[in-house]
Amino acid sequence: MTAAGDGPWLDDAAGRLVRPFTVSNGRTEPSVALDLMSQVMATGVTPLGYLGPEHAQALDLCRAPVSVAEAAAHLKLPAVVTKVLLSDLVDCGALTTKPPVFHTTPTDRSLLEAVLDGLRRQL
Repeated sequence: MTAAGDGPWLDDAAGRLVRPFTVSNGRTEPSVALDLMSQVMATGVTPLGYLGPEHAQALDLCRAPVSVAEAAAHLKLPAVVTKVLLSDLVDCGALTTKPPVFHTTPTDRSLLEAVLDGLRRQL
């Protein structure tokens, strides 16, 4: 007798067949410092040698500027694994990276005090 979930796995039901850290050869440290908000974009340079299907997917995804966090979501990989893949592509010249730009504007002190007062009333 078989249980309800004991049938054969078909396509997507099987889940990921390769463990995420196998994709990065067990590496957890990217060679390039990448923030989740860093932008990456393909340069048009074709990588030399075999990099793997996940690298090809990442390169295809980066034809337009995309953040590291977005790339990880699209690739369905943990951020640390995605950072390693993207840094491999940066190292071979296939991707370029730009650090996140934070627009800082001076904030009015009275606005900050109003926010603080509102928070205190909520507690």
